[in-house]
Amino acid sequence: MSKSIGIIGSGFGALTAARSLRKLDPGARITMIAPRPEFIYLPSLIWLPSGKRKARDLVVPLDKFLREHDIDFLAAEANGLLDGGRSVLTSAGAVANDGLIIACGGRFIKKLPGIELAILPCEGIAPVERLREQVADLTSGTIALGFAGNPNEPTAMRGGPIFEFLFGLDTQLRREGRREKIKLAFFNPMPNPGNRLGENAVRRLMAEMQRREIVTHLGHKLVGFEPGKVKTEGGEFAADIIVFMPGMTGNAWFDNTDLPRSKGGLIQADAHCRVEGHERVYVVGDAGSFPGPDWMPKQAHMADLQAAAAAANLIAELAGRVADQTFKVELMCIVDSLDAGMLVRRTESSAWALPRMRLMHGAKDLFESLYLRRYR
Repeated sequence: MSKSIGIIGSGFGALTAARSLRKLDPGARITMIAPRPEFIYLPSLIWLPSGKRKARDLVVPLDKFLREHDIDFLAAEANGLLDGGRSVLTSAGAVANDGLIIACGGRFIKKLPGIELAILPCEGIAPVERLREQVADLTSGTIALGFAGNPNEPTAMRGGPIFEFLFGLDTQLRREGRREKIKLAFFNPMPNPGNRLGENAVRRLMAEMQRREIVTHLGHKLVGFEPGKVKTEGGEFAADIIVFMPGMTGNAWFDNTDLPRSKGGLIQADAHCRVEGHERVYVVGDAGSFPGPDWMPKQAHMADLQAAAAAANLIAELAGRVADQTFKVELMCIVDSLDAGMLVRRTESSAWALPRMRLMHGAKDLFESLYLRRYR
């Protein structure tokens, strides 16, 4: 009898898991659970403010992918688990499974006072479109961009996109002849933000900010936001537009499960992406806390690597074999500035960053096209 496998989510990790599962077991019954049958290519949100991308370019309907891979889709929100993960509680009812992969992403921490005044770009298309509109209307003033982390989960932060929004806005405003009237400021509670990218990358990022005359406010804990103002323990500064990426924690529905949790609120997993103490339950991407270096990234590439390992292990476990597949810890990204890009790569044995090159901007554009081709 064919096995029934559930996947929670429709992002990078979920789709890679689905493709890997179908390749490994053509006969498995696979059900994807997510609010909508669509995939949003979040890395290209950085190109919305300039108009290089429109919202429609980033939203990929999954009907064709689901049909070609014989995957059932349930349009619903997960809200709990029963029977050790064998039943997923959803807004459309309970869904049984023989194996489960949780790839639903994380949740941003919104405890900072006044955070409702800030634009949180990785929440999706709508806030970035709001940023585009506000930038278009701004005739003078300051745009402040920054990020923070989860103090209980060193890996649960996503700062890379903020650097890209920062450099991209600088390039855009210069092209439009408005940069002299609009200041850009970068803020971060760490004295060396971006350190997880490696020392060489940090030096290049800081040098790039200086070259672009971007004001920095570093090394002071954030206190909160007020209208037209960013407040830190080291002082406050004016900001007409605030773009902020908070740290991440687990989704609220995790509380309605018996899944083990890390100090930072994510689902605790082992080196095989298996959820500790639960048979045939795996987690990938932003939803999980994994053993490894504290610079292990929360990014699409890492979710893809974890999803491939989780799928292989789940199929092995369902077949009664040893599930011993591990995932490579690798940070790989192009920090784009709308006209060029800096390639950064870090593994457990090396870390390097190439100087910014126009070629890398084209490479990031090409990678998007190639990646989405499998789903369009």
